[in-house]
Amino acid sequence: MSTYEAMASHLETDRLILRPWADSDAAEFCALLSERGKGTPPVERIRTSIAEFLAATETTGIALLPIQRRDEGDFIGYCGLIIGRSTLEEPEIAYELFQHAHGRGYATEAARAVLEAAAATGRERLWSTVGTWNTPSLRVLEKLGFERDRVSMEDNGEVAWLTRSLP
Repeated sequence: MSTYEAMASHLETDRLILRPWADSDAAEFCALLSERGKGTPPVERIRTSIAEFLAATETTGIALLPIQRRDEGDFIGYCGLIIGRSTLEEPEIAYELFQHAHGRGYATEAARAVLEAAAATGRERLWSTVGTWNTPSLRVLEKLGFERDRVSMEDNGEVAWLTRSLP
């Protein structure tokens, strides 16, 4: 078992609510993933992914959480911690928002809440990996205090590895 506290599974900001996944998120999550331009995954596969996210949270104590706007109540993406290319001790922050939600500060606001939740678990450092082409995401990470560690070449292109120490 981890020596870290479990991450809070419900986070709130002025404009956003990050909460545990529900089966009812499957259709919207499919729509979000379809914006990647690689087709729309079957809803049943996404329901399975949601169940896997919830099980992983139980096992690891970290969570990838859906983001909904407080006033509108709509699903606009996700943000949270994953093991990804890193470790449970120093997980990665991950986020993705619908294109219509870009440019409004939602990613920064959600990620800031996740940073606070990560610090509350007792962790000392987080990672992020992002394609070097993804300027908006790199800008979000810069605002949050992440610093570039290195760049690697992967099958899908150049990837920037960034770190941030937690208070």
